[in-house]
Amino acid sequence: MKNIVIGFLGTQLDMGKKRRWKPTPSLIIHDHFNVDRLELLHDQKFNRLAHQVKREIEELSPQTEVLLRRLDLTDPWDFQEVYGKLFDFARAYGFDEDREQYHVHLTTGTHVAQICWFLLTESRHIPARLIQTGPPGPDDDRPKFDIIDLDLSRYNALQQRFDQLSREYSNQLKGGIETRNPQYNALIDRIELVAGNSDEPILLLGETGTGKTELAERIHSLKLDRRRIKGRLVHVNCATLNGPDAMATLFGQRRSYLGAAGTERSGLLREADGGVLFLDDVDELNPNMQSVLLHAIETGRFYPLGSDHEISSRFHLIAGANRDLRSLTASGQFRPDLLARLNTWSFTLPALRNRTEDIEANLRHELDRCERDLGTHVGFNTDARTQYLDFAKDPATVWPGNFRDFSGSILRLCTLAPRGRITRAMVSLEIETLQADWKSAQSNDDFNLVADVMGDAVSEVDPFDLVQLADVIRVCRKSSSLSAAGRTLFAVSRGKRKTQNDSDRLRKYLGKFGLEWGAI
Repeated sequence: MKNIVIGFLGTQLDMGKKRRWKPTPSLIIHDHFNVDRLELLHDQKFNRLAHQVKREIEELSPQTEVLLRRLDLTDPWDFQEVYGKLFDFARAYGFDEDREQYHVHLTTGTHVAQICWFLLTESRHIPARLIQTGPPGPDDDRPKFDIIDLDLSRYNALQQRFDQLSREYSNQLKGGIETRNPQYNALIDRIELVAGNSDEPILLLGETGTGKTELAERIHSLKLDRRRIKGRLVHVNCATLNGPDAMATLFGQRRSYLGAAGTERSGLLREADGGVLFLDDVDELNPNMQSVLLHAIETGRFYPLGSDHEISSRFHLIAGANRDLRSLTASGQFRPDLLARLNTWSFTLPALRNRTEDIEANLRHELDRCERDLGTHVGFNTDARTQYLDFAKDPATVWPGNFRDFSGSILRLCTLAPRGRITRAMVSLEIETLQADWKSAQSNDDFNLVADVMGDAVSEVDPFDLVQLADVIRVCRKSSSLSAAGRTLFAVSRGKRKTQNDSDRLRKYLGKFGLEWGAI
């Protein structure tokens, strides 16, 4: 395969002004590297020098073909001009990688030209390796000659460094917990790439207690480590942004607004300047706040309360939500343009019940945290640990509060453990407590939901019917029509019936309780 070298004419060095070393002619004097063709780019102003160098090379190496290519540059230090002309040169070249091996001589040309060569080679617009040459050293009579291959896959040590760093960042996002759930690990790896390379908003979705707040804090730490931000994390609980002080809390206010000393406020958006703004429970924002916030997110500017002048604040945005924002948008409770702005990068954190592989690792993590908080060593007896893990991993254990329930459970066990040992009897009592709390909360949810529709008449509904009726109401409220709700509720039995009038079946069921579609 022929070796082809492409490079600029050295308008100073190729004249031999530095130790009489000429970088372009020196290319053909290395026994281990034969140059079959040298393509020399030069400006018309240096035409005479180019022909002189060509003759010199042909005398030293008759088998080397030298082609002079004219490339006029108005300003060789203008990045846009140099890159543009080299890009056009590369597109028109017609590389034949099956027969020829290409090299770019990086030593000659301005620093701008060298940067452009690197960018075009690294992006494979020029399928070549780089050649770096230099004058002989004090103890060497041969000029320096190095070939640089930008294919990093050839450098295992470098690749391992990059892989190790990526694993460290992913481990940082997981809080040092050795998780095994493949879906969760893939999610974290993707978040690591996005947080380290993008400044666009990140939307964290998932049930309450799935760890959105902790993950937002870790993303902030990762962005600090990657030097994408310099400021702090400002945590805003959107569920608390109500009442007359809500706008001032978020956007700040001038002192003159109320006319009293001490009433001025900088606002949380201003506090987040240069850092990360975490909008927790963003689905709880009222429509007016959503509108003002959208403008601030898109432009980085907003008006403090009582001010006639905009101020600016540039921040990276993370938003968290427990509810389905698409459904809220469809029902008019959430602005579609705000959702579109937040939804550039969206990640749904899985519930604890869907990550049973990670429960044991999280148990060790919670025990370590309790030891730090309580200042004493705490551990499970072997039979107690087995009993607790069996319960925690059981598909029937739903963990409605996810990691909040799990963390609280371990804290109770550690706090009450005599002599730092958690016994089987303690685990049995804790399991009974959790199950009773969850059953009570579910019963209350069902009762409140049916009471919202039926009012005082809910007292006439049997407990047996209450659970089923609550599920029917939930499906109806998520469905666009009576027929759609019927198709969902009767999805199994409808295939066995000769007639499939799902809406009529649902209407008759609701009628048993004196309910109509419109009331739900």
